[in-house]
Amino acid sequence: MKGLIHSFESFGTKDGPGIRFVFFMQGCPLRCLYCHNPDTWNMNDKKHELTPEEAFEEVKKVKNFIRSGGVTISGGEPLLQPQFIIELFKLCKSEGLHTAIDTSGYILNDKVKEVLEYTDLVLLDIKHINPDKYKNLTAKPLEPTLRFMQYLSEIEKPVWLRYVLVPGFTDDDEDLNDWAKQVSEYKNVQRVDILPFHQMGLHKWEQLGEDYKLRDIAPPDQSEIEKAENIFRNYGLKI
Repeated sequence: MKGLIHSFESFGTKDGPGIRFVFFMQGCPLRCLYCHNPDTWNMNDKKHELTPEEAFEEVKKVKNFIRSGGVTISGGEPLLQPQFIIELFKLCKSEGLHTAIDTSGYILNDKVKEVLEYTDLVLLDIKHINPDKYKNLTAKPLEPTLRFMQYLSEIEKPVWLRYVLVPGFTDDDEDLNDWAKQVSEYKNVQRVDILPFHQMGLHKWEQLGEDYKLRDIAPPDQSEIEKAENIFRNYGLKI
């Protein structure tokens, strides 16, 4: 059994606590309008095929540097390949390494639940709280992600939530309040990261011949980011 991997990063600092080894898995069921890695969508476009043991050999090369951090599996959508993650995380646990998954929460089945048994932290993107706007943004329904979040709450799994702030799409005051109100009810949410929209993935869309609908959207300015932060803080969320 091999993992289909887009790329990996030895010294990640934005995908969980501390310095981390990050695997970006190939394949994703969502089609987010702002995706900056559309080259991860198709499973067949993988750049690496590694067994869990081969992947862990890469981790071991920098184990001393990531000892205070750990290993994060991102994507694409990593939970399309749960068995690979289970075996890799078992190896991480045998060496005492912290494990994290960065996911959209779209997939929840018995194999994913087994992945979560070996996962110390979930980085979860709840991209919108309005079902219609969520589907417009991702081409998929919101309900599976909320079901995933509910399960994480039930098993008391630590969660960092991520919210991409896109002007004209995810910055409406009412939506921000509704989002914050709902997620603040979960006691396992340790923090929220607001990720400002950017245009750094534009060239990838062009290379793939995909229609990038957000090419005329400017990144949010500091006042817009602070507005969202303040709304979230009003509901007791740690930013």
